Amino acid sequence: MILASFRKFTVIASGVAALAMPLGAPAASAQEVVQALPNPAQETLNDALRRLSRNPDSLPSLIAAGRASLELGDLSAAQTFLTRAQNIAPNDGRVLASLGMVAMRRGQPATAVQLFTNADRQGEPMAAYAADRGLAYDLVGRNDRAQRFYRQALSRDETPEVVRRLALSYAISGNAEASEAILLPLLQRQDRSAFRTRAFALAIAGRDAEAVAIAETMLPQRLSSRLAPYLRIMPRLTRAQQAAAANLGQFPDAAQMGRDTPEIAALSGNAMGPAEGQPGPAPAADRLEPQGETLGPATGTGVASTGELPAVSSAPTASTPPATAPARQPSTAATTVLAEQPDFPPVEAAQPSFSIAEPVAATPEPAPQQVELSEAFADFTLESAPVPSTAGAVDITAIEPAREAPPPAAPAPPAHPSRHWVQVATGQDVSAFRFDWRRIQRNAGDLLADADAFRAPWGQTNRLLTGPFDSAREAQAMVSALAGEGVDSFGFTSQEGEVIQSLD
Repeated sequence: MILASFRKFTVIASGVAALAMPLGAPAASAQEVVQALPNPAQETLNDALRRLSRNPDSLPSLIAAGRASLELGDLSAAQTFLTRAQNIAPNDGRVLASLGMVAMRRGQPATAVQLFTNADRQGEPMAAYAADRGLAYDLVGRNDRAQRFYRQALSRDETPEVVRRLALSYAISGNAEASEAILLPLLQRQDRSAFRTRAFALAIAGRDAEAVAIAETMLPQRLSSRLAPYLRIMPRLTRAQQAAAANLGQFPDAAQMGRDTPEIAALSGNAMGPAEGQPGPAPAADRLEPQGETLGPATGTGVASTGELPAVSSAPTASTPPATAPARQPSTAATTVLAEQPDFPPVEAAQPSFSIAEPVAATPEPAPQQVELSEAFADFTLESAPVPSTAGAVDITAIEPAREAPPPAAPAPPAHPSRHWVQVATGQDVSAFRFDWRRIQRNAGDLLADADAFRAPWGQTNRLLTGPFDSAREAQAMVSALAGEGVDSFGFTSQEGEVIQSLD
């Protein structure tokens, strides 16, 4: 009975409380907490590192670690893992294709093209690499092959980035209609990056005024003002340079504009110079060949149409006989006619103002007079010969003579030299590294009892390191010893200038 009454009172109280709430008041709810999910590539890398600690020569683990590092943006680590994999299996298609991806990120398109080709020859399925393979061919000036791989990539997944790359490739190769047609859907969706691509496509076609107008209209003022000068120089670049500028924002130095590197020129199959259809420097023969009517009198020295200057024969003088020389044969392309020079009025021979034939009367020298020493130096005093003051005169006695500068001091050693480490953990929370380090020290027995801990940024995460070691061999020996204690680790070599901070 009492329990029933209590329940009835509870229901009534709840209803009164509900009626007392103002209309439209939101119901109380817990605040949402959004926690960033870890990058899947980080988990893949950690798993590959655990497997490598047990088997350092595992080819699948090395490839997985290299690709995960590439996805995390650590090109140095990716290169290290994949190079080790290539040493184990030089002709493995997965390794070659992955190294091609690293070469692309490092700005080495010629190397990437060769690596992709080698991977294809080894039977590696290359459909997944079609977009990057197309960009590599664009960056070496082979737009026809680039477009084929772009279309292959779009048949699998129509991503806006690949569409923009294909539109630029069409523009570089001179197919403006195809460029506009494929880019139109993105422009209709007001894709900002598509308008940037459209501006570069117009600039490549020589329509720089329209390109700058689009940039100023559709892009932020800060970006458009910086982009306009580069749009105006696009026609002066080679196809490979245009692709690098429009896709990657990489412009050549002023001295290299319109000139490909020997590696790219060999792959593109075109002579070094501006892109086809753009004005370039005149050929050497056209620059050297004289144009128009001859200046000066009609009787003069003619120049052959080949641009060669004729041989000049000087008339012999009476005093010096000419040396016998073989007669110059006339050119088969054109005959050079040497005409006599016009007559000039004779010039009187210059006469000296004296003649050595006429004797000169000798003048007797006066006898030397004996002068006392005191008389000779009587006026040799500062008071008797004051120095007159001259406006703008310089007092040379006040000038400090130039002395040889001391040799420059030896440059100080770099603050962060390249060193060898052992990486024992990774993580985004640096504050948790102290706990991780103590746990790893306990699990490693006496191996890390006197070791120090350091940390370094690694893409989107951080490294927990110990060392440094004198050589990579010593670091690898520590990795093997730690593996015997059940501690996962691997060797790491920091680049010069890479900041390594102590954990203390």
